Amino acid sequence: MRILTWIIGLPLAAVAVAFAVANRQTVELDLWPLPISVGLSVYLAVLGALVVGLILGLLLGRATAGSRAAARARAAEVRAREAEAECARLRERTTEALPPPGSKA
Repeated sequence: MRILTWIIGLPLAAVAVAFAVANRQTVELDLWPLPISVGLSVYLAVLGALVVGLILGLLLGRATAGSRAAARARAAEVRAREAEAECARLRERTTEALPPPGSKA
């Protein structure tokens, strides 16, 4: 898995660096509807948007995975309770059906 990270990550990092070097021009970024205007390099605007999207996607994925895990845990707990109840019923039935130990049937 670590080698796969390097195989994918290294070329992406090289592309990001090449993009940053080629796009150093300043652009005016208006944050509409707020009366804020910021002067940024093109690469900062584009790569910043990518980083924000990546972080939001990771957080959303983590939240979704956490809720799925919690749902599976609740379902497993319900199944465990049902299995314990069934085990107790079967134990009760077997003690009623069998004579006590040491007695002759």
